[in-house]
Amino acid sequence: MSSAKKLLSTAACSIGLAIAAALPASGFAAETRGIVYVMTNQASGNSVQVYARDPNGTLTYTATFPTGGSGTGTGGDPLGSQGALVLQSGFLFAVNAGSSDISVFQVTGDGLVLLDKAASGGRLPVSIAVKGQLLYVLNAGGTPNISGFVIDPETRHLFALPNSQRPLAGGAAANPAEVHFSNDGESLLVTEKGTQTIDSYRINFLGYAVGPTAISASAVTPFGFAATRRGYAVVSEAGSGAVSSYDIADDGTLTLVSGPLALGENAPCWLVVTGDGQLAFTANAGSGNISSLRIANDGSLTLVNPAAGSLAAPLDMALTADSQYLYVREGNGGVTGFRVQADGNLAYVTSVTGIPAGAQGIAAR
Repeated sequence: MSSAKKLLSTAACSIGLAIAAALPASGFAAETRGIVYVMTNQASGNSVQVYARDPNGTLTYTATFPTGGSGTGTGGDPLGSQGALVLQSGFLFAVNAGSSDISVFQVTGDGLVLLDKAASGGRLPVSIAVKGQLLYVLNAGGTPNISGFVIDPETRHLFALPNSQRPLAGGAAANPAEVHFSNDGESLLVTEKGTQTIDSYRINFLGYAVGPTAISASAVTPFGFAATRRGYAVVSEAGSGAVSSYDIADDGTLTLVSGPLALGENAPCWLVVTGDGQLAFTANAGSGNISSLRIANDGSLTLVNPAAGSLAAPLDMALTADSQYLYVREGNGGVTGFRVQADGNLAYVTSVTGIPAGAQGIAAR
């Protein structure tokens, strides 16, 4: 039996419990120093720009690290997605949309070490979801699909789950935006901008996605979303200028809890939720601001401030691990940082420039 098959066989027996668990230590403990990562997505060679984060939230550029793949490199939002760059347990995962593969980095202080690069199982990967030793990538090109991988807990190399490719409910018309696990790791969700649909997959004990089950979104253009600790999905609806929340059932099906809640702002595409699951923020690309919302224990939403923070052209967003700072990639080639206030408002702290046109993806710790 090959080493890859041995790994898959071993992982298949244990992954049902490991999916929702933290990754093994394996000597790769996450660093505690604050860092912000931005993916350049350049067709000539994709890379990740690293910015050190001071205790007061200000950023300082430190270095750039190639992913070993290529991006697409054009437009303000070239991938039309959220989750192109994902930080998980001391490792950074990046899509290479131009070369249709994904890269894995180990985080080392202010630097990155490229550990592996693997074919994405489709064309034009735009978003990644990671839970425990399981990774799924969303491929938006051709006939869109999701494709699964097992992550070796020691080497962090990726091994494709055989026959794990699953179609999206909308097929070629899906125009998907994001793939993301539920908090318990038992469900996988995908937003389809082209069909106003949210796809739900149940993850079985072998790590395979079962589905999809198609759920009609409550409003137009479901885009970015996040799952809360209490089992809700909070979803931005860019075409309607609204946000909705859904209860995620044990079988992966979704039930509308709240919304669509109109923000009074244009194109709320990207959405993040604080670690305690109490606040959500949307980047309103058409209005040049950030909206804040309160999430109640029952999953219902209340608009706190439609313009909690202002900036030129907000696109991708990332919260730090402690949710004290929010960093926003802008279409004008910069990143702006805010301190998250307890009342849901945002206080400006920093701005940096030097992000190339066509960049996509941001992560923070």
